[in-house]
Amino acid sequence: MIKLRYLFLSIAACAMISLSSCTSDSQKADIQSTPNTAQVTETSGHSGKAKININNAILSQLDKLEATLGIPALSNKIQANRPYANPTDLVSKKVITQPQFDQIKDMVTVEEVVLTGEAKDIDYMTKLGLMKGHLLVAKELLEQNQPKQAQPHIGHPVEEIYVDVEEQLNERNVKEFKSNLVSLNDLVKSNPNDAKIKTNFTTSVQAVDNAIAILPTEERSKPAFIVQVINGLLDAANSEYGAAIANGKITAPIEYQDSRGFIVYSQELYKGISSQMAQKNPEEHKVIDTAFGELVKVWPTAIPPAQAVKTREDVTKLIKTIEENTQKVREKTSTKAQN
Repeated sequence: MIKLRYLFLSIAACAMISLSSCTSDSQKADIQSTPNTAQVTETSGHSGKAKININNAILSQLDKLEATLGIPALSNKIQANRPYANPTDLVSKKVITQPQFDQIKDMVTVEEVVLTGEAKDIDYMTKLGLMKGHLLVAKELLEQNQPKQAQPHIGHPVEEIYVDVEEQLNERNVKEFKSNLVSLNDLVKSNPNDAKIKTNFTTSVQAVDNAIAILPTEERSKPAFIVQVINGLLDAANSEYGAAIANGKITAPIEYQDSRGFIVYSQELYKGISSQMAQKNPEEHKVIDTAFGELVKVWPTAIPPAQAVKTREDVTKLIKTIEENTQKVREKTSTKAQN
C-alpha cells in the first residue's frame, strides 16, 4: 500500500552517528534544545542517536517505530492522531498500548532541536541527499520505461522534503527550484512520453546539485563531514527497507526503491572520499568499503525482486558496521584536532 507521505523531514544528521559514545562537546555546541515545540528531533544523550519527534517526523522516520514494534501501518496511525503534547499521548490516544510504548519510549520526543554551525550544514546536505536519492532511482525507472513507478520518486522531493529545507535554501540564497520539481512531476503524470521530461529532469537534478554546492568546498571534501551525511542517508534507507520487506518478500516497491536511491547516493558520496579514507584510515576504509559492497547487492535493480536478497536484520547489521567505523574516523579526527 502506498502511504500518505511525509510532512516534514526529520533528520538531525549530526546526532545519528555515534552508536555507543556520548555526544561530543563540539556537537553539543551546535545543538540547542527547546522543549515542547514542534520541530524534528532531540539528541538522546549517551546513545548519540536522534529521537523521533512524533509531531512532525516524516513517515520514513516513523517507520522505525513501526519496524521496532512490528505493527503494520503504525506510521500512518501516529500521523493521523497528531498533535501530541507528550509522548505518552501515544497510549492515551490508543495509538499503541502501554507495553508497546515501553519498548519505544527512549526513541520518541515532542521537543525541538535547533541546529547551528556544522550540524546545520550536515542536516542541510542530508536533506538534499535524500532528494538526490529519490531522483536517481526515478531516472533509472524512466530509462526502463516505467514512468508510473518513477513518478512517486519525482514527487517525493517536493512533497516530502522541500518544505523542510526551504528555510535553509532561502537563508543560503539558493535559487528556488520547487517549481522545477512540480513541473516535472506534473509532466510525468500527465504525459509520460513527452520529450521535455529528459530536459526538465536534468534541470531539476542540476538544481539540487547547485544547492549542495553552496556549502564550502573544503567542508564537502572532509571525510569527517561527509560520513555524517552518509550515515543520515543510510539511516533513512534502513527504515525504508524495513517498511518494504515482509516475510522475506518485497511487499512495498516504493519503499524498496526509496532505499535503493539513498544507498546509491551514499556509495557515490563515499567514493568521493575513498582515496582520503584509504590513505588516512586504511583499516576503517577496508571495513566500510566491504560493507558497502555487500549492501548494494540488496538492491540489484530498481525493479524489486520478488524475494528479498537480505533480511532487514542483515541490512541493519551492515549499516551499523559502516556507522561504527565512521565513528572511529570521526573520533580520530577530533583527537588530532585537539592535539
